[in-house]
Amino acid sequence: MRFAVLIGVGVLTLLALIGVFWSAWFWLGVLVFGVLLALGLYDFTQPSHSILRNYPLLGRMRFMFEGIRPEIRQYLIESDQDEEPFSRDKRSIVYQRAKGVEDKRPFGTRQRVYDSGYEWITHSVAPKHIENHDFRVTIGGPDCKTPYEASLYNISAMSFGALSANAISALNKGAKMGGFAHDTGEGGISRYHREGGGDLIYEIGSGYFGCRTPEGRFDAQKFSDQAADPQVKLIELKLSQGAKPGHGGMLPASKISREIAEARDIPMGEDCISPAAHPEFSTPLELVQFVGKLRENAHGKPVGFKLCIGHRREFMCIVKAMLETGIVPDFIVIDGKEGGTGAAPLEFANHMGMPLVEALVFAHNTLRGAGLRDKLKIGASGKLVTSFDIAKALALGADWANSARGFMFAIGCIQAQACHTNHCPVGVATQDPMRQRALDVDSKSQRVFRFHQNTLKALAEMTGAAGLAQPGDFRPHHLLMRESARDMVTGEEVYPYLPDGFLLREEKDAFGYLDRWHRARPASFEPFDVA
Repeated sequence: MRFAVLIGVGVLTLLALIGVFWSAWFWLGVLVFGVLLALGLYDFTQPSHSILRNYPLLGRMRFMFEGIRPEIRQYLIESDQDEEPFSRDKRSIVYQRAKGVEDKRPFGTRQRVYDSGYEWITHSVAPKHIENHDFRVTIGGPDCKTPYEASLYNISAMSFGALSANAISALNKGAKMGGFAHDTGEGGISRYHREGGGDLIYEIGSGYFGCRTPEGRFDAQKFSDQAADPQVKLIELKLSQGAKPGHGGMLPASKISREIAEARDIPMGEDCISPAAHPEFSTPLELVQFVGKLRENAHGKPVGFKLCIGHRREFMCIVKAMLETGIVPDFIVIDGKEGGTGAAPLEFANHMGMPLVEALVFAHNTLRGAGLRDKLKIGASGKLVTSFDIAKALALGADWANSARGFMFAIGCIQAQACHTNHCPVGVATQDPMRQRALDVDSKSQRVFRFHQNTLKALAEMTGAAGLAQPGDFRPHHLLMRESARDMVTGEEVYPYLPDGFLLREEKDAFGYLDRWHRARPASFEPFDVA
């Protein structure tokens, strides 16, 4: 019977009331069963939930199990290789390296090496021993006065507000210990970024937080003051984000604390808007000119931009604008659509934007085709947490890699996927003071440092095993992929480096670059019909 539980609770409540005449202890039963009876009667009469209306009390078990479904799946059901969105194997390797414990695996691989999609790196019969794993890349073109020697592995953009104060402090202190960079995210430079003393990548989004006018437009003087901070090593203009490209945001006034308002340079008591598009430019030419404006006010520090590639022609429009104006950024960061976020609409997270591999290859070859690849550096971000992930990105054209969730795991993230609820169980993605106190800054900053160090050590070992002197020597031919149980292809076949200057020379290619190049124009992002 649908109402059996409710009737049973009613009977038990009645029996407890009768039992009161024999013993006062029965009042405890009256209290317990009476509360359940009242709850059941409420379920029976409420209009909002059909399940509770038809199954009073019993239906609540459904909502209870739904509430702990992610934990049940993660701990009891999913395999070590299921990616939801990170596999237990990948999370475990981060935890082990962050804690400095044994990260080796017995009994051989658990990967299905004959399944389609399996990838591996070729090794050499003459491996090299690489002693120094502090790999660096120089970021800064000819117009840059103070180039930055960046680590090959850095903390990707995560704003204060999305992450807790303790999380930001732990990440930045760890970056200081390891000598690598920490991207501020578009939420601006908070006091917790400054306290750690670590190198900062100052990210500027469409809200211009930290360098805005009261109306939300760009303020050159405020930007110059921020850029002058010795901690700030790179300036990154955010055009779009992998997990939700082309989508703006709004932080409601109720969630804006005084510390968030201070970092973002916004008033208390008002909703904080991040427009989908930048108000300071609307064409490719205006975009690169704005990059030039940032460079003029950045005290000679490297300036670049980050984007998730959508219309490939639009990226070519930007490249053509670089050629026309002579303004070339010092770096471009390619953010794959698999990148993370605190919250995004499901359709955007699942079906908008280009994955990192295809986007990175396209950007790399477009810049080669335009003769600009040697004038700037390319960073890559999007689920890069192991040394293989980094090596693959380098092979496909990146100069360095960034990771957000990898470093979140290092400070204790358990992939509870409650980032948008303010109920993060480990104090990483919450502004609740009681919840974030669980994250001890001193111990977690050590984990950030160790994760970075041990990941680069592993990268040095992979590089040496491939017979290479440094990770920047990885190329597509070092990467092999299985298409089926019988067939494999090399990265060079699928993701080749196209010839330098081929677009300028109007050379046809097998991948449609030249046709798309003809449809791109520097004056507008609008489609241009060459016919």
